[in-house]
Amino acid sequence: MLNRLTKLALGLALPIALLASGPAVAEIREHSLKFAAANNKGHPQVMGMEKFAELVKEKSGGKIEVKLFPGGVLGGDVQTVSALQGGVIEMTVLNAGILASNVKQFGAVDLPFLFNSGEEADKVMDGAFGTSLMKLLPDTGLVGLAYWELGFRNLTNNRHPVTKLEDIKGLKIRTIQSPIPIELFNSLGANAVPLPYTELYTALETGTVDGQENPAANIINAKFFEVQKYMTVTRHQYNPQIVLISKKFWDGLNDEEKTVFQSAATEARDYQRQVSREFDAKAIEEIKKTGMEVAELSPEETQKLRDAVKPLVDKFAAQIGAETVTQLFKELDTVRGK
Repeated sequence: MLNRLTKLALGLALPIALLASGPAVAEIREHSLKFAAANNKGHPQVMGMEKFAELVKEKSGGKIEVKLFPGGVLGGDVQTVSALQGGVIEMTVLNAGILASNVKQFGAVDLPFLFNSGEEADKVMDGAFGTSLMKLLPDTGLVGLAYWELGFRNLTNNRHPVTKLEDIKGLKIRTIQSPIPIELFNSLGANAVPLPYTELYTALETGTVDGQENPAANIINAKFFEVQKYMTVTRHQYNPQIVLISKKFWDGLNDEEKTVFQSAATEARDYQRQVSREFDAKAIEEIKKTGMEVAELSPEETQKLRDAVKPLVDKFAAQIGAETVTQLFKELDTVRGK
């Protein structure tokens, strides 16, 4: 009788013990993954990646290692997205608008003169609009974790100062590989040349292109001041960046591991945006110190640029989807208190 009771007690204890050791930190397994991006070490984008890797290590109890590959060493943005879809690379961070070739609705964030400030962009991208875009990604083999910031883009060139709309005419300007920036500069009278970021410095150095457009932080970080003479503060476009993870990799994670990645991406987002804005505030003065001539457009000339690109919104709204563009402007109005 005693022996039978002992066996019964042991039989009950085993499933209880198994239940007690259920979902917990112990479920996090060891992983090592590659996180690639186009910018160089020292850029706010890469500083965000470093913070993310640090947070993942901490949250996983050292079990998950994120190996960083900045500077485009694993390829340009478009190439890296393909590598994520194939599961060759696990993570990247890049301009959200580049995903327009994968999900047309992402083209909306490339519309010119869209946001008035980074804080305004945060509210839209962290809200229902940004979330609705992320929900479209899994069908393409990608998963979005958070929106970071590249910032407001400005124009540089090597031919002459640009202080009015007419000065842009005829300049060969490198743009990102996305339809709206290409059309944007063509509509301003320039000849847009889409190129991977990894090829840009050489293209400027050899005169393949006359100029480029990027946030001030990039001009410093990539040392474009070495191969460009003139900068114009145009702030013609704001780039939210998106942190992506390969769906193939994501689907192999358990819930505990997914929580580690998601929470680390969100925490790193707040840090990265702060660093990016601090960097941008100082970068213009740093650029002036390099010897580049920096021009500010008058309000009248800025309005001329805005008027010149207005037809773009109507043209691309049809391609992006009227519903997406309407939602975007509705959320912008809400953010602005209209």
